[in-house]
Amino acid sequence: MVFLTFGIRELTLALVFVGVFIAIRRWRYARRSKGLPMPPGPPGKLLVGSIMEISQYEAPRALARYGEKYGDLVMFKGLGNHALVLNSLQAMNDLLDKRGNNNSHRPISIYGGELLGLNESVVFLPYGEEWRAQRKLAHMALSSTAIKQYCSMQEDIAAILAKDLLDSPDDFFASVRMSAGRVVIAVTYGIPSGEIQTECINLGERALEIGSKAVAPGNYLCDLLPFLKHAPSWVSFQREARESKKVMFSHKMQPYEYVKREVAAGSALPSLMRDLMTNPPKGETVPETRLQWLGSSMFGAGSETTYATILTLIMAMALFPEKQKFAQAEIDRVLGFERLPTIQDRERLPYVDAVVKEAMRWQPAVHMGVPRRSAEDDVYDGYFIPKGTIFIPNVWAIAYAPNARYDPEAFIPERYLDPKEDTVDPSLWAFGFGRRICPGRFLAENSIFIFAATILAAFNISPPADGQLEKEFTQQLVRSPKPFQCQITPRSAAKAKLVEARAAASVV
Repeated sequence: MVFLTFGIRELTLALVFVGVFIAIRRWRYARRSKGLPMPPGPPGKLLVGSIMEISQYEAPRALARYGEKYGDLVMFKGLGNHALVLNSLQAMNDLLDKRGNNNSHRPISIYGGELLGLNESVVFLPYGEEWRAQRKLAHMALSSTAIKQYCSMQEDIAAILAKDLLDSPDDFFASVRMSAGRVVIAVTYGIPSGEIQTECINLGERALEIGSKAVAPGNYLCDLLPFLKHAPSWVSFQREARESKKVMFSHKMQPYEYVKREVAAGSALPSLMRDLMTNPPKGETVPETRLQWLGSSMFGAGSETTYATILTLIMAMALFPEKQKFAQAEIDRVLGFERLPTIQDRERLPYVDAVVKEAMRWQPAVHMGVPRRSAEDDVYDGYFIPKGTIFIPNVWAIAYAPNARYDPEAFIPERYLDPKEDTVDPSLWAFGFGRRICPGRFLAENSIFIFAATILAAFNISPPADGQLEKEFTQQLVRSPKPFQCQITPRSAAKAKLVEARAAASVV
């Protein structure tokens, strides 16, 4: 009886403590929120809440449907975390651009930042002095003016891509991937075509795959439950992190050491890294580690979006042949038949440019933007947003916003040429927002345009002769078509000879 009484007293005391704890938390929250509610969202499940519903990058359409129910702001909660999905361009610009001082931080990444050692990369760096220093270098080297020196290099690589498609049309996936990587490695480090360049591209692809997986919400439980970083070394994610860290280190160091040797020998080719090594900002000494991290970050920023968008464009041209014919007719009318397009021709080829924009919108490469984190409590549109909230821009919702004139599911480049239409240019959301916008966006846009224009000028693209073209896409941070078949044939014998001659004249 004494034991039973003691147990009841202990239980009662424990319940009182729990009640007091909950009451204090609610009181503190009420003070912080000033009585304002958080944005609405799904109720979720016991213990884990709704946070796990955004753990996979296959979610954009589902999150857009939540937006239809709850609005532009949809809050997911659970495991002590808050994630706010933004379903409109207005909300993204307001919170990620205009309030960038508070909302330009990255989520604290245990796996990517601590275990992989990427916490000095511009992708993972917190918003602060070192991040600003890396961004300053990137903006200086990749401004719309600075990248003009690389236009001929990009045109050369586009011609080599066309020659690869001429020689091995069935291997177009590999050809596009290699060409996208070649631009970034050549521009960043000045590494010419050959064994070293190929090795650096392959390293970059492996590093990009690792990094994309690391930043995806929910891929690693230790990011939601940080104490798991102390798990034993034999646990699977710890083993994976050790092996992945070696790849990331090689990706950072190998091309950097190459250009460093070339600069010392006086034989370095023009490149972003050569310029920063030999002509740093006035009055500044740039640490080597800063240059190494900046260079390694360039690959993901420029390669994968180009690869994904060009493959999407090839798919679209096979599925919508009438749009392909309109683009080819414009190229023939404006340029004639004696040369391939150049980047300077972009303003003279508005329909081709619209085809590129539509490919970016129709199947967005980055359909959910890289997450951000708030530094302090905030109030927006009558809602309380707690400190530490993770922002996830659902750009899919922008790309597929309902439209009275043009079906968002259809491939219609004309939407960008219609003066009565207010379709948002994909360049305003495809490369990020505010202070975290991709500094390499101008370089990437040039690569995408010249690859697309060169392919359209030289080739006809059609569905496979013996079957249907499957429209399926990967579900990753950067979303690209899964392997599909199509026919890529030269538009004429004269076009084939033009491709061969232009590729032979390339100097990259």
